[in-house]
Amino acid sequence: MSDRPSRALLTEAPPFGDPKLNIDKAKPRLLLLLTASVLLVAGPASAHTGTGLPGGFASGFLHPLSGFDHLLAMVSVGLWGAFLGRPLVVALPVIFPTVMAFGAAIGMSNIIIPHTEIGIALSVLVLGAVIAFGLKAPIWVASLIVAAFAICHGYAHGRELPSAADPIGYAVGFMLATGLLHMAGIGLGLINEVPHGKIVTRSMGGLVAISGLWFLYGAIAA
Repeated sequence: MSDRPSRALLTEAPPFGDPKLNIDKAKPRLLLLLTASVLLVAGPASAHTGTGLPGGFASGFLHPLSGFDHLLAMVSVGLWGAFLGRPLVVALPVIFPTVMAFGAAIGMSNIIIPHTEIGIALSVLVLGAVIAFGLKAPIWVASLIVAAFAICHGYAHGRELPSAADPIGYAVGFMLATGLLHMAGIGLGLINEVPHGKIVTRSMGGLVAISGLWFLYGAIAA
């Protein structure tokens, strides 16, 4: 008996399917899992008091996850980048921590930038609003918005760094957590690819903007 049918069957239908297709299908699940993991770690809000924090890598890593204003802004940067697509989905999560480091250096040098708490609150409000309205900003406009808010966030935390026991370890942990929050936002952007997904993500943006209004009220009233 000829073995041609069995050979054809093996050629057309590999027993484990196409490995490339399996990997492509797994990517959205991995990103969504990362998003959920980062957001579940987040705790209650904490203010930027400038009084100094216990230093070290762990303290720096946990701080952006416990400050709700910073957490929402970081996730929103990634989510807005997902809305805007390439190259901003890559550029914005690079611009923010880079400029944030510059803002932290300003804070550590004791140069006074007034009303940074208002700037941080506005970052949550504006980033939430551009997502809610699906704003397709030009590359330079989106980059400028993110960079301006990054200075406020970096400055507020830079004021805390000098009194930390290990400011370098603290800064490394802080930057790593910030990058993971950006990735979480990009992971949430995968919802855009499902039917009516943009309605869900734009609704998230609306909730972030409302939170920004609350932060702004608190910053002005303080």
